[in-house]
Amino acid sequence: MDAQFFAKNRSAFTKKMKANSMAIFFSNDLMPRSADGHYPFRQNPDFFYLSGIDQEECILILYPDAPLDSQKAMLFLKETNERIAVWEGDKVNKEQGQALSGISSVFWNDEFTNTLSHLANGVECFYLNMNENDRASSEVIGKEISFAREMRNKYPLHHFERSAPILSALRSIKSAEEIATIQSACDITEKAFRQVLKTIRPGMMEYEVEAEIISTFIRNGATGHAYEPIVASGANACVLHYVNNSALCKDGDLILLDFGAEYGNYASDLTRTIPVNGKFSARQKEVYQACLNVHHEAKKIIRPGITLSEFNQEVKLIMTSALVDIKLIDKNLNKEDKLRLCNKYFPHGTSHFMGLDVHDVGARYGKIQENMCFTIEPGIYIREEGIGVRIENDIIVRENGNLDLMSKIPIEIEEIEELMLASK
Repeated sequence: MDAQFFAKNRSAFTKKMKANSMAIFFSNDLMPRSADGHYPFRQNPDFFYLSGIDQEECILILYPDAPLDSQKAMLFLKETNERIAVWEGDKVNKEQGQALSGISSVFWNDEFTNTLSHLANGVECFYLNMNENDRASSEVIGKEISFAREMRNKYPLHHFERSAPILSALRSIKSAEEIATIQSACDITEKAFRQVLKTIRPGMMEYEVEAEIISTFIRNGATGHAYEPIVASGANACVLHYVNNSALCKDGDLILLDFGAEYGNYASDLTRTIPVNGKFSARQKEVYQACLNVHHEAKKIIRPGITLSEFNQEVKLIMTSALVDIKLIDKNLNKEDKLRLCNKYFPHGTSHFMGLDVHDVGARYGKIQENMCFTIEPGIYIREEGIGVRIENDIIVRENGNLDLMSKIPIEIEEIEELMLASK
């Protein structure tokens, strides 16, 4: 992203702030793994959205009513040294921080405490940030929580506001730059799926299929998986969050593939279900086509002005009818019993927000707006038959017809079979 993208995001955020207020944001910490090791670093998406800095131990202050122009936006970076340069490589220096973020006032971290103390008494209100994604659940006490407690103790007479609602509203509407970046992530995901179609055979292990995916990601410039990939063959496909990826792919089974590349810190999210041997059985074809029909209909009806809840209810009705057609639900049952059985075979929602996180922020109960990014992912899971089918694309909601970012990825039965059998 160009620095102007992040400057535009900061401007949009500060316009929502109260008068004479200051907002403070932290990068993510390195998460210890064991001994002297850490898990791979993943930046705080709010911090990245406002700064463009993809590095640990950084801080951003936004103070639009500051007495000096140089104090309106201040970036604090981890100061590097010779030892860090030798063992870890170069860190972002002040000049690079200015170029990446578009912020002219860049300091080392050891200046943050004094800077905050110097300015705090002139501030009426502090905006503090936390992970308020409604899917979030963690017992880990991170930097943002500990800092919020410290600030409330140190400045008990100041007012405090939440940054998350503002950022959720801003981040849920995707700019042209963001849509282009998500499209790039989807294009890499397409390459990985086509590679799987060429290589999968009965007798492969699920983790061998996963290896084809990640190798294609890395070769094409992705930073890796946008989330833990699901490679679920046979009955494993009926486990919604199956991530073991350790079973044998057997002749005659379907394999459900749920994966997506991360590119430029933005996610993609694809699901396809394909026959291990390249040919759907009659029953597999029937279930797959039913799910695909629901997918196509759902893609049409998600639109500006409705809520996700209303959308999911509409899709459940369409899915219920599809399940009647494939003899999973008795057509003579009443509506309530049909919907109950629909939830048995389709136990999850159809869509979630997507962007900097694969489960991105957004108002679950608010109205859907133009240029929001959603997944469309109906599924049918028949545990008694060992069949699980899910089909998922990423779309941008538009007033005059939604934009499918994965429209070029094979999805029809004939297309999948043709590509798979051609590689045999």
